[in-house]
Amino acid sequence: MGAPILGSMSQTDTALELSLEGWRIRPLIEGRFRLDGGAMWGVVPKNLWGPLTPPAEDNTIAMALRCFLCERGDDKVVIEAGVGDRWPEKHRRMYHLDGGHLERELRALGVEPGEITCAVASHGHWDHVGGWVVERDGALEPLFQNARHVLPCIELERCLNPDHVRKASYRPDDLAVLVERGQVEGVDSAPGEPFQVLPGVWIESVGGHSDGSSAVFVGAPPREGGDTAVFWGDVVPTAHHIQPPYIMAYDIDVARSFEQRGRLLADAVEHGWWGLYYHDERQAWSRLVKDGRRFAIEDVAVH
Repeated sequence: MGAPILGSMSQTDTALELSLEGWRIRPLIEGRFRLDGGAMWGVVPKNLWGPLTPPAEDNTIAMALRCFLCERGDDKVVIEAGVGDRWPEKHRRMYHLDGGHLERELRALGVEPGEITCAVASHGHWDHVGGWVVERDGALEPLFQNARHVLPCIELERCLNPDHVRKASYRPDDLAVLVERGQVEGVDSAPGEPFQVLPGVWIESVGGHSDGSSAVFVGAPPREGGDTAVFWGDVVPTAHHIQPPYIMAYDIDVARSFEQRGRLLADAVEHGWWGLYYHDERQAWSRLVKDGRRFAIEDVAVH
């Protein structure tokens, strides 16, 4: 894979979709940005991660912001929301931000923001919920005016009241207007005990990356047979991060990350889940297999 170019922002591939258990799942490229490669790979040496995610001169690597539109019957669900476009120039330069394209991407698929019935976020970091709120005529309002917004309870609290350790990762403005309008809901779940957001959609908090960082499932109930897709969020940020020790330096609890990543990756192989990647520049989803002691990619959708 060649070095990614941030400026060649591509729109959503309208032909790419995954169908399972009556759900139609399609990717939405809300934007792209760049983060320090060393931070994204933690203790993994650069001579290993460099060929996988080639860095620029400033050692940053390109990161996608790939949300997913999931449709079944009257349900139109968007998983994750990207960074949005409410950023000062300082932060745009710092993170090479190009976001705020979720509305455009939905319309490319023939869907209006007002049709979305539910928006789900794996956690409350600014690059995952920033697109939930837009600025219109100087005022903040939800992009999805008619949607129920769901994320883990502890992530809702962290976002609205971040402490010194966490404040760089959260922006209260991303959720405050949703709280005022009664459009956001915090839910509780635990590893191996997913919360059903609506029939066919679950959220399972695992922690590690953040206090409530979660996986989101679509399709058949997790671990009960049938076809299931798991949106990894930052539990497995790219298709290159499929080995349990490949933990980001951003993770707040490394030991928990290692434990929960290993458990979920093993579950994905055992149950044949499709894994949906948020930050991978190239791959929208894949299945995993075991290759000896390591995990490996089986089926791939490139976008």
